[in-house]
Amino acid sequence: MKKLYLFICILAVSTSALAKPTSEYYALISYRIRNTAQEATVDQYLKQVLLPALHRLGKKTIGVFKPIAGDTVAYGKVIHVLVPYSSLREFEQVSHTLEMDAQLQKDGMPYLNAKQDERPYERIETTLMRAFTGMTKMEVPKLSGNRTERVYELRSYEGPTEKLYRSKVKMFNAGDEIGLFRRLGFNAVFYAEVLTGTRMPNLIYMTTFDNMTARDAHWKDFVADPQWKQLLTIEEYKNMVSKADVSLLAPTEYSDY
Repeated sequence: MKKLYLFICILAVSTSALAKPTSEYYALISYRIRNTAQEATVDQYLKQVLLPALHRLGKKTIGVFKPIAGDTVAYGKVIHVLVPYSSLREFEQVSHTLEMDAQLQKDGMPYLNAKQDERPYERIETTLMRAFTGMTKMEVPKLSGNRTERVYELRSYEGPTEKLYRSKVKMFNAGDEIGLFRRLGFNAVFYAEVLTGTRMPNLIYMTTFDNMTARDAHWKDFVADPQWKQLLTIEEYKNMVSKADVSLLAPTEYSDY
């Protein structure tokens, strides 16, 4: 009887775990740069040192992005690195391992030992996020167009209050805005809540397109879709965003996707 009870308990825990997938965590690391010299230095470090080190640790889907040339405000001023983690524990373990990585320390010597007046960047901003329950895992986009024409759209929505912010998160999950994006072929990479960062309360997500023409056409379809129009009529889903930032990005040639 005791063995049967133990088996039932184990089965219940296993079933519960299957019913509630664990959400991934994402670190969005933004290198703020002021000139092409800094850009070249950070590019070299990321391509030849950091990404290989992360790959050695089994992290095979590292995204590296820069603002598209048409973004005259941000172009040449920031490099974004997106790293997925299975848990906060893995985030901590990977961070510690990188600090102790002798190969990284050797290969990255010019970058790591840069002088104060020759610093490789102006600052680094790291935003830690947790994936939405409506899409708990990162999905590498299925794009078929020329890589040099691809557009990765990073959107940040700040909420005026915590309660209104939660309503926007609910709109994505329970309201199935994620399903709407999926049905219309937006090729989302992730949707996530910001846990630590300079802008909160805040959510961030990334969608992808073969080119700018495809991007514009997808958003036109989205705005006209009956499901979206229905969501806009729900009182709970009104006035939830106080600030929206849209960044149109291109993958670097060494990005994993």
